[in-house]
Amino acid sequence: MSILWLVFLFSLLIAAQCQAQPPRATRIDCGATVNSVIDDHEWHPDDPYVFAGTPKNLTEQYYPPTLSTVRSFSLRSNTPEKFCYVVPVFRTGKYLVRTTYFYGGINGRNFPPVFDQIVDGTFWSIVNTTDDYTKSVASYYEGVFVAGGKYMSVCVAANNYTDSDPFISALELILLGDSLYNSTDFSKYGLSLVARHSFGYAGPMIRYPDDQFDRFWEPLGGNSPTVTGIRNLSVSGFWNRPPSKVFETVLTSGVSEPLELPWPPSSLPNSSYYIALYFADHNSSSDSSKVLNISINSVTYYQDLSVSPAGVAVFASRWPLFGATKITLTPASGSNLIPLINAGEVYNVLSLGGRTHTRDVIALEEMKNSLRNIPLDWYGDPCLPSGHSWSGIRCFGGNRTRVISINMSSMNLSGHISSSVANLTALTEIWLGNNSLSGPIPDLSQLRRLEKLYLENNQLSGEIPSSLGDMDNLREVFLQNNNLTGQVPSNLMGRPGLDLRISPGNHFSSPPPS
Repeated sequence: MSILWLVFLFSLLIAAQCQAQPPRATRIDCGATVNSVIDDHEWHPDDPYVFAGTPKNLTEQYYPPTLSTVRSFSLRSNTPEKFCYVVPVFRTGKYLVRTTYFYGGINGRNFPPVFDQIVDGTFWSIVNTTDDYTKSVASYYEGVFVAGGKYMSVCVAANNYTDSDPFISALELILLGDSLYNSTDFSKYGLSLVARHSFGYAGPMIRYPDDQFDRFWEPLGGNSPTVTGIRNLSVSGFWNRPPSKVFETVLTSGVSEPLELPWPPSSLPNSSYYIALYFADHNSSSDSSKVLNISINSVTYYQDLSVSPAGVAVFASRWPLFGATKITLTPASGSNLIPLINAGEVYNVLSLGGRTHTRDVIALEEMKNSLRNIPLDWYGDPCLPSGHSWSGIRCFGGNRTRVISINMSSMNLSGHISSSVANLTALTEIWLGNNSLSGPIPDLSQLRRLEKLYLENNQLSGEIPSSLGDMDNLREVFLQNNNLTGQVPSNLMGRPGLDLRISPGNHFSSPPPS
């Protein structure tokens, strides 16, 4: 069913934790215009990372100050539906990605919009902040993803429920240690946080500096008794490096009977989940057996778990859950341990949506650099996730998603056609007519699958490449109303099955065929 990972901490010494250092991170204050320092973290304005949307100030000031500004993305007609932040990262680095949303009434409506969020080519989750907004609190989402390149894109996108402009308050990318969540195959999966709690704890949210990676551990007291746990427990042997503070309180049954814990608090969609549970026996007596059996929804999760003051964690990398969830902790036969638990994490395991073929991404980026007035959504993954490709770009799926069509007619483009378009070797159609493109027509001979080439009504100059006549699949070539010169290649003239249109306009040295 699932591979369970068990990590014991062998050190019996209780050592004080060293002062944590700030994590390597990029923190973006969306809509802000200046740098700021909040709780010892440096925050940057978002202009260098995003190329669409409007920065806005909320009518009131909030704490933290990152909640007082947002970037809002207009959904007026003819505007794109995917808006991306593009952030430099360490290639193959494992990142905690956190998005924060606080509506503040910026759209002039009583309730915030519902929309999607996307990481690279993967659909991450639906963003629905309505419940939190009615409580006047911010909503945050956390995920864990490995960077596939030198940049990671985090996007918001309209969906069928979006009735006003999407927005975002803050974006954070925090580099995690290699050992964290390392039972997950991040080449195939990402993790989306469902719940992370410190049990038996009733104080403020635990985060940095207690958690060196600035993860948020929410308090959860529940109806069961709580007791004081272990202070300054060494967490160096835990793969996930939970903060030692979560071991300072314990949720317990109070008696040597099963402890039933409804957790996570919300009902779960049918999926696979990464589950991590953390335990440490606050009673240092060594003359008794301290063994627990753990079940989730009456299914055995782990048997005969030895719990000591040094601490122990149990992991499941892909555990199926659906609906309400109940964790049951039962003393093993012959054990006098009163059931207890200190903390837990649950992530939804996301199948990665893949990536557009690297060759095509590079070609489109070079093409983008050669054009002016490009669509605002030409950032992030060009093809993925499905339904969120760049404007004018059509793709074919599979393990190696390829670009098969460019249709950017009548988009008020200027600039020139980059020779890199010839590297989009899966193209069957190019539609760039009715723009203001100048310069020569590049050599397109590598595009063996190209069937349609529409470049009419531009300001293109130079000669028609003779290589067009060697492209066997071409069926339609529209080049009229440009500034082309020279002779029309003979291998294009009168070719059977080819609809060639080169007049009116142009200035050929010999009259084109009628």
